[in-house]
Amino acid sequence: MADLAIHRALITGGGSGVGAVMARMLADAGVKVAIAGRRSDVLAEVALHQNITAIVADVTDETSVRDMYATMVAEIGAPDLVIANAGMAESAPIGKTSVDLWKRTIDVNLTGTFLTFREGLAVMDKAKPGRLISIASTAGLKGYAYVTAYCAAKHGVIGLVEGMAAELARSSVTVNAVCPGFMETPMLEQSVENIVAKTGMSTDAARASLAKINPQNRFIQPDEVANTVMWLCSPLAASITGQAISVSGGEV
Repeated sequence: MADLAIHRALITGGGSGVGAVMARMLADAGVKVAIAGRRSDVLAEVALHQNITAIVADVTDETSVRDMYATMVAEIGAPDLVIANAGMAESAPIGKTSVDLWKRTIDVNLTGTFLTFREGLAVMDKAKPGRLISIASTAGLKGYAYVTAYCAAKHGVIGLVEGMAAELARSSVTVNAVCPGFMETPMLEQSVENIVAKTGMSTDAARASLAKINPQNRFIQPDEVANTVMWLCSPLAASITGQAISVSGGEV
């Protein structure tokens, strides 16, 4: 713990993908971690680690988010690190993007981040070092065809991070976004399956079409994102705030 500025963490979307990787990495470093999500089964598997506690919650519901933090405070104490990681993405051309798809995407990715940060900040001790980190996306830094709702949500997340960082600059709490490119997670597999279904490409060809967007011609690995988060949690990153850190092999 000597190389970290934080001791207790809350991670939304902590049951799978990069959320689970971050939870285990922090827990291995001695941090007490609460992971939150809607699926109790996947949360329970990650919570087998002695330093990880599972909390069922829905980040799009204000009451659920408040209850999530109340449970965390009662069980392991208030967080000094909050990672807004829960997200979803669906693809459709703009002409076929329904209002329902738009609202779901904004609710999970943007409103969910807002509620997670606002309610987390409410229980934080702002006199001590604290970290608010969103796992955003390169879709918050550029546009991608056929995922306009997702791009809009993630651009909104970057604006939220910048605004909160300015508001909290005189406190000990920093606010940042980590923006991965296409990352080797279950969400990537969903994108691949969607391409295969809509284009008739093979799975290998669909994966290759996404990998080549990265100038390094590969997918970002979850531990690369987790290690970026670990650095942001160190005392060395105390003056890093309001940033959108691209982890994308030079794409952005």
